[in-house]
Amino acid sequence: MKNAFTMIELVFVIVILGILAAVAIPKLSATRSDAEVSKIAQNVMVGASEIASYAMSNAKTEDDLKLMSNGIASLEGSGNAILSTKKAVISIGSVSDCLTLEILTGASDDNLTISLGSAGSDNKCLALQSAVDAAKYPMKLRGQSVQY
Repeated sequence: MKNAFTMIELVFVIVILGILAAVAIPKLSATRSDAEVSKIAQNVMVGASEIASYAMSNAKTEDDLKLMSNGIASLEGSGNAILSTKKAVISIGSVSDCLTLEILTGASDDNLTISLGSAGSDNKCLALQSAVDAAKYPMKLRGQSVQY
């Protein structure tokens, strides 16, 4: 008498493992996308808060957003932001202008704005836009209505 698995039993085990893998792999991919969106949204909101704190404590803003915010510097370092004078354009997925964080400077005031780009059908950009609370903006950073 021999104790071993039959060929049919081995085939069933392989089929079951294949089904489990087919279910688990898309879930793992979705979790990575969610984590990426969450990280970028957190950096955008922290960056906006840091810029507001910098403007309030120094009574001025800088042309380079990296000087005012580590969150924005982190976005640029990871390749998710392109910086120009008082402006950061955030990219994610296939959208190169998903969000724009910008300081608009007037004659006597500065306002921090977050504007939403055209996400199209890109799920990552749509998720990022829904995670960032753009309703609080524009936010006054400097001017007559801001008390230091």
